[in-house]
Amino acid sequence: MDDLDRNLVALLRRDARLPVASLSATLGVSRATVRARMQRLIDTGTITGFTVTLGTDIAEGVRAVMMVEVEGQAADKVMDRLSGLPEVRGLHATNGRWDIVAELESRSLTDFDALLRRVRLIGGIKNTETSILLAPHRPAARRD
Repeated sequence: MDDLDRNLVALLRRDARLPVASLSATLGVSRATVRARMQRLIDTGTITGFTVTLGTDIAEGVRAVMMVEVEGQAADKVMDRLSGLPEVRGLHATNGRWDIVAELESRSLTDFDALLRRVRLIGGIKNTETSILLAPHRPAARRD
């Protein structure tokens, strides 16, 4: 990706419904260039879809990020167990102090509490740290 691609993606992150004419005017390139770049980003898998982001007053449930430290060589076993929980929306192996990052989502704090209790029962987990995600912040598009 070059600077034009990065700026296009930044604009689409802020508002994926921006018309091609607006994107081309903001980026200072033709509409054909914007369409071609968008298609290439889709074709290469850089852009995998467009979505709706709900406002904080409309979004329901509790979202969180859990950092997981694993005992010994149990990472694969822990990942398998975590991936079987329906509230786990994403799993990532990582480096540093934590071995796994889990993206969590539940319907309520009561459900979230039950999820944390289930996770604590998974063998091979040495330690966890969970942060509930509060109000979202959308980064501004870069204007270089």
